[in-house]
Amino acid sequence: MYKVFLILSWEYFIPLLTNTSVIQESRPGGILILIKMNRYFILYKPYKVLSHFGKTVGKKTLSDIVQLPKNIYPVGRLDEDSEGLLLLTDDASINHRLLHPSFKHERTYHVQVEGSITDHALQELSKGVCITVNHTTYHTLPCKASHLTDMNHIVPRNPPVRYRATIPDTWISLTLTEGKNRQVRKMTASVGYPTLRLIRHSIGAIQLGELLPGAYKEISRNSFYNKLFDDTK
Repeated sequence: MYKVFLILSWEYFIPLLTNTSVIQESRPGGILILIKMNRYFILYKPYKVLSHFGKTVGKKTLSDIVQLPKNIYPVGRLDEDSEGLLLLTDDASINHRLLHPSFKHERTYHVQVEGSITDHALQELSKGVCITVNHTTYHTLPCKASHLTDMNHIVPRNPPVRYRATIPDTWISLTLTEGKNRQVRKMTASVGYPTLRLIRHSIGAIQLGELLPGAYKEISRNSFYNKLFDDTK
């Protein structure tokens, strides 16, 4: 997507050039500017879909469920057996700011665990637990952990989680500021409640909303930046 401007004064125009690709050409009376505008999408990644475009033998990828413009790519990832919010863009400038652990962006997951999880287990999760990362013991950062009481937004999974009449399950909400490999699953297992289903509900203030698995929508640059970084830089 491109926008064209005839610029008479750079003073007012330069702030608009952040995170854009610019082609300029001198014209009588000013400078003709052709700007490539970055695009931003949110997607509900379904279960058993890999978080990349292209083909993988025997697996579904994003290419099998969405058709987006060339050069749109996911920022971050979700495991094949996890579901939920995935951000997609052609704005390469956000990678470091969104993914580097030093920025500590909140990511909220709605998690179905096996068993009736106790308040004590939730307290342990919130304080941080020991998991294994790259064959080394790692103590997770403090997080927000609570029972999930409103589950009206949770849609059925295809295929569904195996039902066992003699073993209860519980839904919880976990908000993390880090993202180690399979961290949520390792955390719930460490307190004795294996994860059955994992849905990423939000990143910063961007939420799944009413999206269904496989659905996506485009959002504005201002909305994307404001909800993730609380600014419009």
